[in-house]
Amino acid sequence: MSIRVYQGPHSDGRRLPLSWMWLPWVFAGITIGGQIIWLLAEPARTFMTILTVVSFFLASFTHAWLTRGWLWALGYVAIAAGVGLSMEAIGVATGLPFGTYAYADTLGPALLGVPVIVMLAWAMMAYPCFLAAQRLSSTRAGVIVIGTWILASWDLFLDPQMVSEGHWVWETTTPSLPGIPDIPLINYVGWIITAAIIMALLSRLPQRRGLADGVPTLMILWVYFSSVLANAAFFGRPGVALWGGIVMGIAILPFAWVSWTRRP
Repeated sequence: MSIRVYQGPHSDGRRLPLSWMWLPWVFAGITIGGQIIWLLAEPARTFMTILTVVSFFLASFTHAWLTRGWLWALGYVAIAAGVGLSMEAIGVATGLPFGTYAYADTLGPALLGVPVIVMLAWAMMAYPCFLAAQRLSSTRAGVIVIGTWILASWDLFLDPQMVSEGHWVWETTTPSLPGIPDIPLINYVGWIITAAIIMALLSRLPQRRGLADGVPTLMILWVYFSSVLANAAFFGRPGVALWGGIVMGIAILPFAWVSWTRRP
């Protein structure tokens, strides 16, 4: 028995045995477990941050490889990580399109002034966002718009957490959203632009729907619901929970419903 893979120009055409599908589930479990530990082990938070980004990335990458072929998986990583790095490097050097900010030296090795782990973060999340958008829309334009919305709205949760942990700092934080005073509005504009480029390029890869996408579905739902809960109950950031819960929820809640009611 074998899983279905796309037999196209961006796939190696090999059919990998279904037994390999445990691998992305293992990485997903490490990610979820590590993020729970992150809440409880404050002295180890930087290490756990790096570990969970790597494990989340591996969950996305191995799932893409197993279900869509290794060339597709490499193509998706090149797009998401490459665009993320390029835009971040421009941002660090010029202040555009995110605003003026600087990374601390807490996240490990950097390339062009951008921690490598940040590239992996763009890639880890772009994949489930893209697949969620495909689940909600049957058109290329719809996938780009919805995927951009989900990926960009994730930063409503991400930036406040990373800034509070000291991983990067903004030169100016005004104007900002009510309830999220530490992040300038221009940052979200940069996220929308970057996410739109990533989704537009991912939509050019050969598409295959109806595959066993349980891992990316689990991960994007985990990111959303755990982020709302953590900010509301543990971090003391009700504004973040409210803004992120509403804005990201505009797409994620319908996705959760569709995933539950229209399982392939």
